[in-house]
Amino acid sequence: MTMQERLLRVAPYVLSLVRIMVALLFLEHGLSKLLGFPANGPTRELFTLGWYSGTIELVTGGLLTIGLATRAAAFIASGEMAFAYFLSHAPKGFFPMLNGGDAAILYCFIFFYFVFAGGGPLSLDGALTRRGAGEGGLSAGARRA
Repeated sequence: MTMQERLLRVAPYVLSLVRIMVALLFLEHGLSKLLGFPANGPTRELFTLGWYSGTIELVTGGLLTIGLATRAAAFIASGEMAFAYFLSHAPKGFFPMLNGGDAAILYCFIFFYFVFAGGGPLSLDGALTRRGAGEGGLSAGARRA
């Protein structure tokens, strides 16, 4: 087995690992905004822009961590990060490194990738898909045919 074949074999699991780690970091931002944990910063008042962003980060970060509704959660999280970049960072200057928006751009594009790639095999989405195909007796491809 060549190195490329080995890497291709584990690639779906690496996708799941990256999804979990990025989602946990995103979840941490939501927890910080809403509960002041782990950072002891100020929590956001109800129904303010910061509260909405914290809620989106908490909910989508949790869903992405466990891999449930991965594509929808990633789409919402990606949109929130694009919105955050253009609302908060872009007005401070053109270059993301100087306007503090590089993390928002990275989150935006990695979540956008998850919209297309899905959650990988280590996700509830993947488990539910495998379970549905196993119990129904026909795979998804056979049902479509």
